[in-house]
Amino acid sequence: MDTGRESESRADGRRAGRRRRGPVLVGTGILLVAGVSTVGALGLGGGGDDAGQAGEGRSSQAVAVTRGTLTDQTEIDGRLGHGPEVPFPVKAKGTVTWLPETDRTIRRGGTVLRVDDRPVVLLYGSLPMYRDLGMVEPETASTGEDPEGTKGADGTSGADGTKDSDGVEDIDGGTPPQQQPAPPASPTPLRGMDVKQFETNLQALGYSGFTVDDTYTTLTADAVKRWQKDLGVPGTGRVDAGDIVYASGPVRIAGTSVRVGAEAAGSPVSYTRTSRMVTVAAPAADTDWARRGSEVTVELPDGRSVKGKVASVGKDASAAEGEGNAEGGGGEDGGGDAGTKAATVSVVITFDDQEALGRMESGPVTVRYVVEQRKGVLTVPVAALVALAEGGHGLELADGSGKDTDGASRFVPVKTGLFANGRVEVSGPEVHEGMKVRIPK
Repeated sequence: MDTGRESESRADGRRAGRRRRGPVLVGTGILLVAGVSTVGALGLGGGGDDAGQAGEGRSSQAVAVTRGTLTDQTEIDGRLGHGPEVPFPVKAKGTVTWLPETDRTIRRGGTVLRVDDRPVVLLYGSLPMYRDLGMVEPETASTGEDPEGTKGADGTSGADGTKDSDGVEDIDGGTPPQQQPAPPASPTPLRGMDVKQFETNLQALGYSGFTVDDTYTTLTADAVKRWQKDLGVPGTGRVDAGDIVYASGPVRIAGTSVRVGAEAAGSPVSYTRTSRMVTVAAPAADTDWARRGSEVTVELPDGRSVKGKVASVGKDASAAEGEGNAEGGGGEDGGGDAGTKAATVSVVITFDDQEALGRMESGPVTVRYVVEQRKGVLTVPVAALVALAEGGHGLELADGSGKDTDGASRFVPVKTGLFANGRVEVSGPEVHEGMKVRIPK
């Protein structure tokens, strides 16, 4: 018959074995039931001589019933990094003449890359750069028609449509005011929320003299010319769609997909957030813990633990690489579908205190979250539980009242609650804090 310590040791061994298989959820309380000793031959208060001999041979180790908080935590593997990579939607056309280094941080006004030796600048915002910005030039068109009837009889234009007797145009009379051509139309302002987003950035970079609103005016154009002069590009007062890329804030360059000298096509540069975070591939069937704002504990590769919060939970499940069919197994003898993959959902965990992470930039981590917690409850080591012949569980008393008058060990029935961290919640009319109980061999 297995003793309590041997059973608990086997349970810990099984738990450790499961933990090493990858991002599989491991409940700390479930396997602890294996530590319960079986005393089927013993009843409450009975047992006669045989029971007394059994009691004399039992362990003398005694523990106290304590009151406190019992917490059941579950672990899952994750990875520390800077989150998913996002490609910059670069619209500039031409040859790449400069690229940033990986891990470089770029802030508002910084250069993401250079195309034809012209900078593509990072600004902050949620709207993409989908059009050129500038004053709207009036549309002009020539139809070749004579709307004012200013041609002479021979089709030759005259100032007033008449000719002298010698066939020379009569220009002395001049053109009546109502027939003079209209002056060229002036450019009109461009309007839109993208204008306001751009002007907000322009002001944040230190350029002024215009009103931040949804209208691109000549005052905006003047400020743009000053900005372009500082960038070392021609001061046109207009901003091409390829001159700017937007992000929500400072970015960390994650990598480049082209080399200097290649065409600036597609997404030559990708980025991540500058802050560190943990990404977890959580089983899609078990994401109740992953609610936005939920607190978790993250164990770093160096052994330190820091507090984090769930920032986002993916809405699309994907098959995890290398995961087999958890139900039927795989291979020839497993009877399962080796090609079946466990569906996972991406969970992102962020940290309010980035300094708590130290200098650690990336690596595997362990994420722990609370499954259940009971406060102010009575607990004993799981190994102290015994199975009673009458059914249920009990505790063997180790104090002066631990034996009946005939010398037999005395047991008190208990109701078990939460199992966690090698302890179990117990309750019953005969159980109280400080009571001494034995741990069976």
